[in-house]
Amino acid sequence: MKTNHKISNRKVQTSAAAMLNVLILFSASEKTIAQKNIDIVGIDHVGINVPDLNKAVTFFDDVLGFKPVTQLGPIPLDTDWKKLNNINPNTGAVTIKMINAGNGASIEVFEYAENKGSINHPNTDDIGASHIAFYVNDINVAVQYLKSKGVKILGEPFTTPSGDTAGESWVYFETPWGSKMELVSYPNGKGYEKSHPKTVLWSPKNNVVKKVSADDFDAKKNTVIVENHLKIWNEKDEAKRKALLNEIYAPNVEMVDHHFIAEGTEDISKFIVELQSKNPDFRFTAKSVETNHNVVRLYWQFGSKVKPAVVSGMDLFVIQSGKIQKLYVFVDQK
Repeated sequence: MKTNHKISNRKVQTSAAAMLNVLILFSASEKTIAQKNIDIVGIDHVGINVPDLNKAVTFFDDVLGFKPVTQLGPIPLDTDWKKLNNINPNTGAVTIKMINAGNGASIEVFEYAENKGSINHPNTDDIGASHIAFYVNDINVAVQYLKSKGVKILGEPFTTPSGDTAGESWVYFETPWGSKMELVSYPNGKGYEKSHPKTVLWSPKNNVVKKVSADDFDAKKNTVIVENHLKIWNEKDEAKRKALLNEIYAPNVEMVDHHFIAEGTEDISKFIVELQSKNPDFRFTAKSVETNHNVVRLYWQFGSKVKPAVVSGMDLFVIQSGKIQKLYVFVDQK
């Protein structure tokens, strides 16, 4: 009986495991079908209800530099619509402005005339409470700017020391009408990105649309930039190297190697130091430089005075606004 009981338990466990696998497979299949059918591309806009449309638009425009683009209304709302959308039956017409918020989703701002809804903002821990976060390149500079405009900052910027969001700095601020919003910055990426995850969160810092000017097509200037790039990789003095890094590379420069991706000048500097420590007598020398508008191709070799071409390869640069924005590294296979 004891043996049969154990066999019975194993059968139950096996059946349960099989059922769990079926449920997981079914759920994954349903998720795939749902994603395919609804065909969501991304977030178009976020909506926010404000007590005074003109004051809100002035704040977004004058303080944050966002531009109002379209207006809809005032639109009278019928009884059925109010009931369906949980709007007080005595609230008046709605006016809506869509605001361009830079590189990312737009902000849709609502004002209801004769608003009979609640005039109190939800507390942070209330269901339905939400906020908008804006990415900035330098959070301390951004905070000082908001303070100069009389904006209330809720605390001081905090940088996450470890975990998935290590390297991310953030701070909340309050709009003139009491809404809570956020500044966030991670110029050198977040902790979880360092382990090369299959999925990386979308970030406006990686999708800034830069206008390429005629100055970016200057072959002589771009050749000098690439020559200075080699100086950086050969420079042993930390202070001189960092000064050149900041001069030649964009703050959020991305370097893509076969084995890793470095984001920001700090990541690249660490890699250079490690490479120099392993090969103290080696130097980079240029074999040839070719320019095509704002794209430059550098063929290089790396080695000692006796053997200058122990390693060879090619770097591909994308240059905008006089700085290297992207760097793709190709190492020749021996």
